[in-house]
Amino acid sequence: MKKYLALFLALCMLLALAACGEPSEPAGSSEPPADSDEPVSEEPVEAELDIMMSFPQFMDQWETYCKQFEEKMLAEENIKLTINLEMPSSGDYESVLQTRLTGDDAPDLFTLHSNNIAAYYDAGHLADLSGEALAEKIYPDVAAMVTYDGKLLGVPIESQAWGPLYNKAIFEECGLEVPNTLDELKNVVAVLEENGYTPFMLAFQEQWVPQLMTALTLGGKVSGEVPDWVDRMNAGEGSYTEMAEIFDVIDLIMQHGTDRAMEQGSEAGAAAFANGEAAMFVQGTWASGTIMTTNPDMQLGVFALPINNNVDCTRVNLSVSTTLAVHPSSDEMDLALKFANYVLDDADSSALFESCSFNPLATCHTYEPASWVADASAYVSEGRCYKDLVLPSAVTDEQGRLLQEYYVGSVTKDEMIQRLDEVYALSLIHISEPTRP
Repeated sequence: MKKYLALFLALCMLLALAACGEPSEPAGSSEPPADSDEPVSEEPVEAELDIMMSFPQFMDQWETYCKQFEEKMLAEENIKLTINLEMPSSGDYESVLQTRLTGDDAPDLFTLHSNNIAAYYDAGHLADLSGEALAEKIYPDVAAMVTYDGKLLGVPIESQAWGPLYNKAIFEECGLEVPNTLDELKNVVAVLEENGYTPFMLAFQEQWVPQLMTALTLGGKVSGEVPDWVDRMNAGEGSYTEMAEIFDVIDLIMQHGTDRAMEQGSEAGAAAFANGEAAMFVQGTWASGTIMTTNPDMQLGVFALPINNNVDCTRVNLSVSTTLAVHPSSDEMDLALKFANYVLDDADSSALFESCSFNPLATCHTYEPASWVADASAYVSEGRCYKDLVLPSAVTDEQGRLLQEYYVGSVTKDEMIQRLDEVYALSLIHISEPTRP
């Protein structure tokens, strides 16, 4: 028995000595064993993007979308991204953007009107997006509007066919159909007033709003009857006297509209229109957000503004009114390009565009557009549309300012025509600048 006990004790001592000879983990080491399945934790990389956009009415939608992108970057690339989203008022946007671009504080991404692409690119403010995945998704007709010098220079967001907005329920109640001629529009006005309705909502506090009347009337007149007018104006050979007819419909709108036009801004006007204070509103479909938020049950429609009795001039304005561009000097170019692509994300962008009532413009968009978008698109499908006129920014601004003065009676039609000819001539002397955002 003692013999076996001695052998057992000897074996235990040998095992203990062998264990003491095994290499041990260095003191203080935090490295996990080589065969451990536990992932090594890494702190996320922090980054920021400055994004400037021109439609504050869609702030909620874009804040949500930016937050989704932040979460996507954190989950997929371990980047803790902070997006600084800035949306100045429509009236201030252009001046704020110009200040940022001419200083040393340019945003990484910003919106602009497609009419401005050439000027901004020539000034060195737009990155080429032709090689990005998003370029293959955009419908060709839309892509052409954001292409210059053979380069895709922005992501189209608001592709719009637009004209005056109208309340379909009021029209139906009064037994009215949308007008195709100026005489028919005059009849619509008369019937509305006979039934106790104010025909037009007027909100002229911001000069870009009355300017919309010249955008629609000039566009219809040029496309339908004088297609070379802009070219001749740019050559110093045309005159606004050729466009005097547009005042026939402008006068009709101003004389049969709501009171206190100069006291009411675009947002307040949209809300008042939604509440039934007028049957028609010369605004773009971009106002639909405010309108439908104010009155979700409103039956909103769009028609082409007649300027005379020539149906060929009764057309909707077709444009890409909001384009998202990437600044070529962005400190976060990789992330900026990722966000630009995310705007047309296959999985997420349809919900964003639908929530803003934007027109589908890419193969990734599968939603049904809102009724007012469908109204305008019907004109496009019939060929009753024109591309938004590209006029010098000084002229566009002057049109809006002079229409404010014309409304209050401080300038006559002839004086306005003379002044626009003068401003257009002066604009030809200077380098072209961007038009409205």
